[in-house]
Amino acid sequence: MISIYILTYNEELDIAACIESAMLSDDIIVVDSCSRDRTVEIARRYPVRVVQHPFVSHGQQRTWMLESVPPKYDWVYILEADERMTAALFQECLDAIQSDQYAGYYVAEQVIFMGRWIRHCTQYPRYQLRLLRHGKVWFTDYGHTEREVCQGEAGFLRETYPHFTCSKGLSRWIEKHNRYSTDEAIETIRQLETGTINWRDLFFGSTEVQRRRALKDLSLRLPLRPLIRFLYMYLLLGGCWDGQAGLAWCTLQAFYEYLILLKVWEQKHMPIATVDAQPSALVE
Repeated sequence: MISIYILTYNEELDIAACIESAMLSDDIIVVDSCSRDRTVEIARRYPVRVVQHPFVSHGQQRTWMLESVPPKYDWVYILEADERMTAALFQECLDAIQSDQYAGYYVAEQVIFMGRWIRHCTQYPRYQLRLLRHGKVWFTDYGHTEREVCQGEAGFLRETYPHFTCSKGLSRWIEKHNRYSTDEAIETIRQLETGTINWRDLFFGSTEVQRRRALKDLSLRLPLRPLIRFLYMYLLLGGCWDGQAGLAWCTLQAFYEYLILLKVWEQKHMPIATVDAQPSALVE
């Protein structure tokens, strides 16, 4: 058996369906980032453990969760509230943990947007490390998201998980990505100043994860990034075959890239407000 962690923040619209999909396990732990809506209230209606911890970053939240909230089983799966566990994926997880070969497993996401699976322009299969042996994996921050650090090798599962990336509406998506773009801008500046492009992984990486991360490092250095990203996703990856949803998805991703560039400029050029140590006296 495996334990399942569910990460949440203001997820009252998704949390019930997510928990119900995860109830294939008898050990479900909801790790909430101090939601201000009914997320915790709804989660406590189910036979799950609920803990709350203030959110600092994605990597730190995951590492705190793994270190501070012990699971019932040696193997755990990490879900976010807008994702779902499936019976086929759960069974493959159970089969995979019978082997001691790997410290964790990558699982590909199926991005569901505007009621359909966006197969082409989402770089499918795009893998995330979700199944892991407790104590063998932790996480660090990278931009707005996280990157895993495995004490051992990682494998790949065949089954996928659905990710309802815009389940709470476009306004919520835009709000989140406005916040994410600030973190991405800071990471972009750091990469441009100290990072390099791993050309070997870009062309000869043995896994999708290696090739995608090298492509990310290259993309940070390209001019006209928003336009290039749109053309890459819509024409080269085949977003045009994803219909209206594909066009909308590619447009949103190009908008996100442009927002990151604006935040990079802001970080470099906008003065940081400071409070004078000795403010001038008020003039009557």
